[in-house]
Amino acid sequence: MADAALSVRNLTKEFAGRSGNVAAVRNVSFDVGGGEFFTMLGPSGCGKTTTLRMIAGLERATSGDIEVDGKDLRSVPPERRNIGMVFQSYALFPHLTVFENVAYGLRLRGRPRNEIDRRVAATLALLQLEALSGRHPANLSGGQQQRVSIARALVYEPTMLLLDEPLANLDAKLRVMMREEIRALQRRLGITTLYVTHDQEEATAVSDRLAVFDGGRLVQVGTPEEIYARPRTLFVADFIGRANFLPARLAAPGATAQGVVLADGTSLCPQRQVRLEAAEVASLPAAEDGTVMIRPEHVALSATDGEIACRVQRVQLLGGLIRYTVRSAASPEDILVEVTRPVSDVSEGGGAFLRIPREDAVLYHR
Repeated sequence: MADAALSVRNLTKEFAGRSGNVAAVRNVSFDVGGGEFFTMLGPSGCGKTTTLRMIAGLERATSGDIEVDGKDLRSVPPERRNIGMVFQSYALFPHLTVFENVAYGLRLRGRPRNEIDRRVAATLALLQLEALSGRHPANLSGGQQQRVSIARALVYEPTMLLLDEPLANLDAKLRVMMREEIRALQRRLGITTLYVTHDQEEATAVSDRLAVFDGGRLVQVGTPEEIYARPRTLFVADFIGRANFLPARLAAPGATAQGVVLADGTSLCPQRQVRLEAAEVASLPAAEDGTVMIRPEHVALSATDGEIACRVQRVQLLGGLIRYTVRSAASPEDILVEVTRPVSDVSEGGGAFLRIPREDAVLYHR
């Protein structure tokens, strides 16, 4: 990767609590390349928004370093960081028109009138908002308000754009449309962009790379393809996409390639094997040495061929996808199988067989 436009090192944020300080962000480090679309992803309360706010200067870091193009930002106030910020709430002034909302920050900075008019007009054209420039926010749709919010962030010509859950207040169809607009705009401008969301589909659809957060820690960074195919922890495997988890015992503890036995007695030797961190080891029941993760689209389902007997509980048609929910002695939880065409001679209530390809399975073990 080229020299990082943004470098974050050992970033930590603690808040005072009743029984002492609470770490919202713990020793987070990552780099973002110039022109990259980088998304911080995780559940609510995981530290992603706090990290974004520290980069913007809206929160003071307890410790750690933030550099943009080699410049230390720790002592730089937010208004001098030349960073555009888009909030979940839009934060538009209801008494100002679209033009006035976008121009507001430039006027605060004392820019000349002709420069303000030129920049605002160009930015409204970029966001296809020229026809709405005289309207007030109450007369705009949710998508239009979000575009105004983005225009206000871009009119400064910032070096970096930060977006905090920008689509959370939109309906599902509009979210899909707006995320594509944001991604297309980012590519056109080539601006370094940090995006925060809890929606893993949204994140994987628009990002060059993802940073997955859990409990204030950064647990994995990679492309959407890398994180989906090679999750480093059980949390990441479960949070990104759908996954089946089958409890397992090691067939020969200590062996280089760990073969396992599933709860129904099926033997399996997954090609990919990951040693669990201490926190996830503690979550395993005492009777288990690990768990086998397999994505629903990788499980083979047949009426006659397979190692694991099962019974089909439900068949769902989901657009171009068919989901089979099956029950088996190999797992205390239902197992999901997803295919693009119906499986011959397999129906609800009937018996069937599963096969787990070793090349697609991942073993997470003690």
